[in-house]
Amino acid sequence: MILLTGGRGAAATQLLPLLRAAGLPVRVGSAEPAALDLPAGVPAVALDLTDPTTFPAALDGVTSVFLYASPQHAGAFADAAHRAGVTHVVLLSSAAVLGPAPEDSPLARAHLDAEHALLASPVATTVLRPGSFAANARGWAWAVRAGRPVSLPYPEAHSDPLHERDLAEAAFAVLTDPRHRGGLFTLTGPESLTFTQQLDQLAAATGAPVAVRRVTRDAWKRETADYIPAAYADALLDWWASHDGRPVPLTGTVQALTGHPARPFATWAADHAADFKAP
Repeated sequence: MILLTGGRGAAATQLLPLLRAAGLPVRVGSAEPAALDLPAGVPAVALDLTDPTTFPAALDGVTSVFLYASPQHAGAFADAAHRAGVTHVVLLSSAAVLGPAPEDSPLARAHLDAEHALLASPVATTVLRPGSFAANARGWAWAVRAGRPVSLPYPEAHSDPLHERDLAEAAFAVLTDPRHRGGLFTLTGPESLTFTQQLDQLAAATGAPVAVRRVTRDAWKRETADYIPAAYADALLDWWASHDGRPVPLTGTVQALTGHPARPFATWAADHAADFKAP
């Protein structure tokens, strides 16, 4: 039995059909299992990664886990998984742990702590470290739908947008192929693109122009204060500043794991164009 955590997240929802198509038994964990919309025959289980009391029941009978860990309780999860007889955990981490002084960055520290806890456990752990998710572009959807400019403090900052389907296929590969067990894999999209280039590709996909409004760091923090805590906002801003006009390194890991090149951002934009169009 494979347990997928974060049942409503993009990674788990893309990974689930791949596992089912392969005929593998799957259970989906969520803090709100009743809210899950799962295919017939796929059981849901209560699993709150911030509440260790939910771990034993969710892990009962499980041999492998796809995990997006809560750093505060990653060690407790690893212990519970070991007691339950789990033999393999695939941890969704972040390439942020590879940056300078990750222990000082709130963006990287949570992932780093989760990695340390799982890698120190007796359970074999494979770590996936994606860079930038293509789906981060959804943060611009409201402005694009409203025909308003997208506010950016660093429009020419580079990132390596990774399609969620590539992440899911990479996760499927490491879950099902023993050759990859225990590896540390850094995943990127196939291109280093600026935010301006990504918005241009969204405009091409939607057929409507998208304007950019350059704002100060403080102005952007005020705009996003309702959903991005100040410490995380500062860390994001520092990351973007460090890649302003500077391409980010790319890997061929998606192709090595899945057998095909990573999907370009233009594909993601076409797949999700409806999210950016006014009703």
